[in-house]
Amino acid sequence: MVVAFDQVAKALVVANLPYGTPVEVVGGALQFLYVRNPGAAFSFAVNMTWVFSVISAAVVVAIIVYSRRIRSMWWAIVLGMLLGGALGNLIDRLFREPGFGRGHVVDFISTPWMMPAIYNVADSFICISMVVFVVLVILGVNLDGSRTVSAKRAAQADTTEPLDGGVAFSAPAADAVSPAADVAEPERASRPDQRDRRDALGHDAT
Repeated sequence: MVVAFDQVAKALVVANLPYGTPVEVVGGALQFLYVRNPGAAFSFAVNMTWVFSVISAAVVVAIIVYSRRIRSMWWAIVLGMLLGGALGNLIDRLFREPGFGRGHVVDFISTPWMMPAIYNVADSFICISMVVFVVLVILGVNLDGSRTVSAKRAAQADTTEPLDGGVAFSAPAADAVSPAADVAEPERASRPDQRDRRDALGHDAT
């Protein structure tokens, strides 16, 4: 969708806008200014077209490889926007004049109040994806959709969990013999006649 949006917008610009002439859309806040950019996004490094063609191709391949690990909707959206933006500008560099790998990217969006550079739809999606990328990293959202627990939360969880997996430490019942029991046991052993009479009384009462 990003590639289609970008390429259709560029085709309309090339077919309908005069080159190098600003056209006001929303006063001075938003203008369309058709230019061709041999460099990177926002007209940076205009003499390194081949370098950025190689970098764009590497980014596209890396995203496709890592896409197999994505299980998060947000990461799918982020990498989809980044992939679409990279492909949109890479298509220009590969197939537009002056030649393969050296093509000039079509830029036409101008927002003088925000930045002096001129950009396009692909550049916009690349920047948006980078912002969301940073937010996901800060929130600890992984590619598989799981959340990374911060060190602070992990420490809090350790302090609230019971020791030994929830089993309380206590002396075994067999070992917990009171001193009174130790004293009573010899007394009972030394008076077997009383014990026998208690037993007999119990049987008679039954």
